[in-house]
Amino acid sequence: MKKAIYVTSPLLPPLEEFIPYMEQIWENKQLTNAGPFHQQLEQALADFLGVKHLCLFANGTLALLTAFQTLRITGEVITTPYSFVATSHSLLWNGLTPVFADIDPKTFNLNPDKIEELITPQTSAILPVHCYGIPCDNDKIQRIADTYGLKVIYDAAHAFGVKEKGTSILNYGDLSVLSFHATKVFNTFEGGAIICPDAKTKQRIDYLKNFGFADETIVMAPGINAKMNEVQASFGLLQLNYIDKALQDRAEIYRYYVELLGAELPELDYLKASDDVDWNYAYFPIFINPGLAATRDEVYQALRRHDIFSRRYFFPLISTFSMYRHLPSAKIDNLPVADAISKSVLCLPIYPGLTREDQERIIAVIAGELRKADPVDPQVVPALLSA
Repeated sequence: MKKAIYVTSPLLPPLEEFIPYMEQIWENKQLTNAGPFHQQLEQALADFLGVKHLCLFANGTLALLTAFQTLRITGEVITTPYSFVATSHSLLWNGLTPVFADIDPKTFNLNPDKIEELITPQTSAILPVHCYGIPCDNDKIQRIADTYGLKVIYDAAHAFGVKEKGTSILNYGDLSVLSFHATKVFNTFEGGAIICPDAKTKQRIDYLKNFGFADETIVMAPGINAKMNEVQASFGLLQLNYIDKALQDRAEIYRYYVELLGAELPELDYLKASDDVDWNYAYFPIFINPGLAATRDEVYQALRRHDIFSRRYFFPLISTFSMYRHLPSAKIDNLPVADAISKSVLCLPIYPGLTREDQERIIAVIAGELRKADPVDPQVVPALLSA
């Protein structure tokens, strides 16, 4: 019986290397409240990512919630329907109204050309997502924001370590929000961060994530408890020792997928980053468009029958869920590109430790389904590359 292959697998350093961190926490007897590991990780991540100020959080959703409180956002926020639900949920939890704009057919990010027509007197911010870690059209989005006096908060959950023209894309906008969930390129079990441009903003964020306390008797704002604990922070510090190798492994897996697709399935489109982007290879989406011999969902089910668990990231669109579908901007007629992409996308497994044999097995099943034949023998697939 062949092993199951999942869409991702968490990056885990050697357990024996984690034990000394636990022993230090036991000796310190400080489990939370900006302990020594928390402070070390904030600085280490800021240095690694090339950003000025970074505020750690217990998870990425709490970081998103706090970002809107930090900038005192009100009214309407223009965002994408093509993302994980936390993106829009963070707006509802802040009493904000999402306004959905269609996406770009090449980057799958918020299409700047669709933003201006949605701006009203109630619009206060734009919430783009660097989908799959591919940078948004940051310059055009910023020009629109400057013209209309809007804030820009990036959901950068997928964008750990991504650079454009040699500069971290986390420096764009007013704030950027990272996720360190177990499924992400870099994880702290659960976790997240807000990237901000100055010390004053960082201080406000730090107040907000700790109930608003400035000291024992002064509360500066109606904050919440969103702090990262010492166990998470120490794990993150250890992870940083392995992240460069993990990113290299992801790049190699991506390149082999591209080889396999070129040899066996040239009709399939897949995600590509532009030449000026240093990408993190967080995902490997393919697009099974109408007109092929099998639908996206048929391929998805065929993979499951062979114990290969891909994911339809992102299907269905956020705008189709019951808490959003009443919004005028949620109508499918307004979101034709996002609708089409969501019905064709299939994210294949990609993570350090995925073997070439695993990849050959995955592509063989897809090829078999699209040819409406028995799956290609995975042992034959490497020969296709030299044919």
